[in-house]
Amino acid sequence: MTKDAVLTQIRERDVKFIRLWFSDILGRLKSFAITSDQVEVILERGVGFDGSSITGFHAIEESDMVALPDPTTFQILPYRPQEQAVARMFCDIKLPNGAPYEGDPRYVLRRVMERATSLGFDDFHVAVEPEFFYFCDNTAPTPLDRGGYFDLTTLDAASDVRRETVIALEAMGISVASSHHEAGPSQHEIDMHDTSALAMADNVMTYRTVVKEVAHKHGYYATFMPKPLAGENGNGMHTHQTLLRGGVSAFDDPADRAGLSDTAKQFIAGQLRHAREMSPVLNQWVNSYKRLVPGFEAPVYVAWSTRNRSAIIRVPSQHLKDEPTRVEIRCPDPACNPYLSFAVLLAAGLDGIENGYELPAQLEPNLYDLRTDERHRVGIEALPESLGEAVEVGAESELLLRTLGEHIHARLCEIKRREWNEYRTQVTAYEIDRDLPTM
Repeated sequence: MTKDAVLTQIRERDVKFIRLWFSDILGRLKSFAITSDQVEVILERGVGFDGSSITGFHAIEESDMVALPDPTTFQILPYRPQEQAVARMFCDIKLPNGAPYEGDPRYVLRRVMERATSLGFDDFHVAVEPEFFYFCDNTAPTPLDRGGYFDLTTLDAASDVRRETVIALEAMGISVASSHHEAGPSQHEIDMHDTSALAMADNVMTYRTVVKEVAHKHGYYATFMPKPLAGENGNGMHTHQTLLRGGVSAFDDPADRAGLSDTAKQFIAGQLRHAREMSPVLNQWVNSYKRLVPGFEAPVYVAWSTRNRSAIIRVPSQHLKDEPTRVEIRCPDPACNPYLSFAVLLAAGLDGIENGYELPAQLEPNLYDLRTDERHRVGIEALPESLGEAVEVGAESELLLRTLGEHIHARLCEIKRREWNEYRTQVTAYEIDRDLPTM
C-alpha cells in the first residue's frame, strides 16, 4: 500500500486514529496513536519520541528517536469500533539525522535479508505455527477445557474464540493455513501461510496482539508463555524456512533422496552449527528452558531428520508435487522477538552456505531414547539447559554479534543476565514444600 492509498483508505473507511507500532529488543509491542489529520505529514517526516524509556534502546542522554511509519503495513484493526475506526502501521526507527537506528529489531532483519540478496537470493520466506493457551484470567493458569490434540468436541470450549481470531487475522491481511486444538489442555494453534520474513515478523507481532484482544473480548486470557503448565507440553513456534532464487525454492533437488539441494544442506548445516548460540534469541526467557526438556515434544538435541520430530530441524515430506522443500526448525517459542529470531536463523543458514558447511547424517532414532553416553558417542549436542547457560554461549558468539550488531548484542546479554540472576536467587514453593520439612 502506497502513501496515497493509505490516505484514501483513511477517508473511505472513516479512520480517526492510527496506532504506530514497533518492537523493543525483547519483542514486546510498543505503540502510540496519532489522529488521521496528522498522517500525511508523519508519513513523510516520522514522529519523534523518547527512546530512553524503551527496553534496550538508548540511554537518557541520547534518547531522541524518530518512528517512521511503513505505509505497506497499514491495516484497520477489526476488533476496534468501525466508526471512527482505528488502524495501525509498523514503524522503522530512525535517528534524528534520518539514519537507521542500530537498536531497531526491524532494521536488524532488513540488514540480514539484504545480505541474502547480495548472495543471489530473491527472498527468505517463513511460515510459523505459534501455540498458545487460553486461561480463565492472568492470575493463575486455569484451563478452559481438558481437550487434546485435534479435539473437536465440547471439550474445546474456545472454538468460537479461535474462529473469531482467524476471521480477525484474515481481515488484517494475514493468510491463515489452519487452526486446531493442541495437545495440552486449553492449548491452541493457528498456523500462518508463508511470506517474506519481514512481513512474517510483522504478522507474528500482530498475531499475538489479535489473539490476546479477541480472548479479552470473551473474558479469557491468552498467553504465549513457553511453559505455563507443569507436566504438560509447552508453547512452541515451529518455523518453516525457504530461500528463493529466480522465483523458486533454492532448497529443491528432486534427484536427492531427501529432496535437498546443496544450498539446503549447507543452510541446515549452518543452523545446526550455530544452534546453541541462537538459543538466547530463539528461547530468550527463563521459562523457555522449562519447555526445552526431553519428553514434552520440544526438541533439545542438535540434529536433523526427515521424519524424526525429536531433532531440532526436520525436513517435512511434501505431499503436493509443486510444494517447495521447507526446512522446519522446531525449538523457537512464540514469546521470542520474531525480527531477531528470523534474522539469526537466516544469518546462521547463510553462514553455512558461504562457508560450504557439510551436513551431518540425519538421525532417525528417537533421540529421547538414547542414553547420554550414546548421544556423546555419535556427537549429538544438546541445546542449553537454562537461560544462564544460553546467555553465556550467546555472549561469546561471533554470529550473534555480527547479526544483531554491538548495541543489541550487548544490551540483550545485559538484560538476560539480569533476568537469570533475579530468577536463580528466588526460593520456590517446590523447594519449600520438598525440603523445609526435612532439612
